[in-house]
Amino acid sequence: MLLGRTIASLSAATMMLVAPVYAQSADQATDISAEKIAQTVRTMTLDQFEGRAPGSAGEDRTIGYLIGRFEALGLEPGGVDGNWTQPVPLLHTVLGKPETLSFASNNETTALNAGKDIYVSTLQAQDRAVVEDAEMVFVGYGVTAPERGWDDYKDADLKGKVAVFLVNDPDFAASANEAVAGTFGGRAMTYYGRWTYKFEEASRRGAVAALIIHETEAAGYGWSVVESPQAENYGIAKLSGEMTSLALQGWISGEAAQNLFDDAGLDLAKLRVAARTKNFKPVSIGAKFAAAYPVKQEVVKSQNVFGKITGKLRPDETIIYGAHWDAYGEGPPDKDGKIYRAGANDDALGIAGIMEIARKFKSMPQPDRTIVIAAWSAEERGLLGSEVYAQAPIYPVETTVANLAIDVLQTAGKAKDVILVGQGQGTLEDDLAKFAKSQGRVVTEESLPERGLFFRADHFSLAKRGVPVLLMMSLAGASDLVDGGKVAGQKWMDDYTGNCYHAACDAWSPDWDLAGALQDINVMFDIGNSLAYSAHWPEWKDGSEFKELRDASAQARR
Repeated sequence: MLLGRTIASLSAATMMLVAPVYAQSADQATDISAEKIAQTVRTMTLDQFEGRAPGSAGEDRTIGYLIGRFEALGLEPGGVDGNWTQPVPLLHTVLGKPETLSFASNNETTALNAGKDIYVSTLQAQDRAVVEDAEMVFVGYGVTAPERGWDDYKDADLKGKVAVFLVNDPDFAASANEAVAGTFGGRAMTYYGRWTYKFEEASRRGAVAALIIHETEAAGYGWSVVESPQAENYGIAKLSGEMTSLALQGWISGEAAQNLFDDAGLDLAKLRVAARTKNFKPVSIGAKFAAAYPVKQEVVKSQNVFGKITGKLRPDETIIYGAHWDAYGEGPPDKDGKIYRAGANDDALGIAGIMEIARKFKSMPQPDRTIVIAAWSAEERGLLGSEVYAQAPIYPVETTVANLAIDVLQTAGKAKDVILVGQGQGTLEDDLAKFAKSQGRVVTEESLPERGLFFRADHFSLAKRGVPVLLMMSLAGASDLVDGGKVAGQKWMDDYTGNCYHAACDAWSPDWDLAGALQDINVMFDIGNSLAYSAHWPEWKDGSEFKELRDASAQARR
């Protein structure tokens, strides 16, 4: 059954309605402007954009606004077939009340409380999500990493079974004297630690469901964050033969998992230790999982938006600046009665930043390489807009020089440092250090690498295809602010993440001090500028899981 309406192609009427009201012409000032950034953020968070949710009337208005602004900046259409956009077809699903939800072992059935014991969703375009008494198999961390000599599956047959994983990487909880220590970056999460990877790997092996055992420290967030989507999910709409094998995917609470293993006569604590060794083999839990949910589904037609400045000497070599235009749309009223979760910082500020970067490039001589300004859809739904692009790139990934991404900047003033996300990945971080130094700043590594922020923004979709990337994100650690130091930086981060992240109060405020954001945006401009007028190609560093991918396409760059 299909829910609701789908969003049609952007209409000329919408363009006429939105663009003239909000578009501004590029003026003679070439410096990146805090005033223009603030104006963009204020506009994108107006109620008429309805929180910029994909598939809403607010998206239609947002796309019109973005195209109008790109035109006013003098950019060329950079989307599919010479247009401004690229279609992003999304599958949106919502599970209803479960008809069946239980674990069974030793001839006893334990009913599960949806939301309290288990949280699941689906990315299959079906009217029902059903798992019929499927065998449950503990697969450790669910990692297959040949380059690290690691395989948790050992050719186990998972077809029609339920994969049960631990969260994060095999070495996250390891002590220094364990053989695994450092194999997966220690406390710094690799892609293998992300739930997205675990679900994808289970699907590749034919599992019917996949469940991760929740631990707050290893996940980086509590159970309340796990269940906050309320059985809703978004994925890229696919043909029936391309759908995931997983009827359900999600999480088991730590308490429910402990009870499951206890009831099956297994020692979960010992299995956690065993899973940190290369000789671990999957273990049948001796239990079965049964679930049946009604599913409401719809296909939402969303869009990425692209503008470009064509390069003069090497137009086929591209530098992509990206930020996401989407936010969370309408939600329950907050204490001030606000219902739109419009993402002023996350990521209207990023969009404002890349617009200012585009304006500055347009004031300069034509670059040697092509500059692409990308406004991604559905980042908040799982990096889906950028993933659609990466699966069908408008500009070949082999000759994409770099992807420079902006997603959440601190708004508390100038900083003495800049936060590096994903230390040790590529040479772009050396460029970051160089241009930060020219501002009198130093690079500080992210303070919570176990949260895997490198894998949680749109640049990652291109990193997975080998494109060198750099993410500017202030959530990776407390900035050392000129006024107040690390203490003030930590206070800003705690206030933002604790109160306004993904909430209605992520709104424009006249109290914002954009001086620090301006520093970061200028650094990103400087990095792209150094590449735009050169023949230099950034690279991945030895040890990066993306280096081999890039090296395989080296001939295309010669």
